[in-house]
Amino acid sequence: MQKHITVRPAEGTWVVRAGGAVIAESTNALELTEGDMPFVIYFPRADVATAFLDASDYRTTCPHKGEASYFDIVSKSKTYTNAVWSYETPKDEVLQIKDNLAFWVQDGVQVERV
Repeated sequence: MQKHITVRPAEGTWVVRAGGAVIAESTNALELTEGDMPFVIYFPRADVATAFLDASDYRTTCPHKGEASYFDIVSKSKTYTNAVWSYETPKDEVLQIKDNLAFWVQDGVQVERV
């Protein structure tokens, strides 16, 4: 049986921009692929300007990854609600994403390889 989730190092340098500001940049990002869904880039918490993040009360549960905690991104012009998530205690299959943050790409929030 094939694994449902694959986590591997994301090649190159990855950046997150929100409201025009760079809030994350990493050469140590991870690429998570789940089933046939588009991949998601996870950034080490140490490579994220967490001063732009406010913890949210929102939570979701994934049967493969565990419970996700969410954060809002607060920029000068806008707050992006629940735009960042993290699995603080991920399941064993994805233990590599512990202490990493993922970003919801939307109008005003970009994740890109530079």
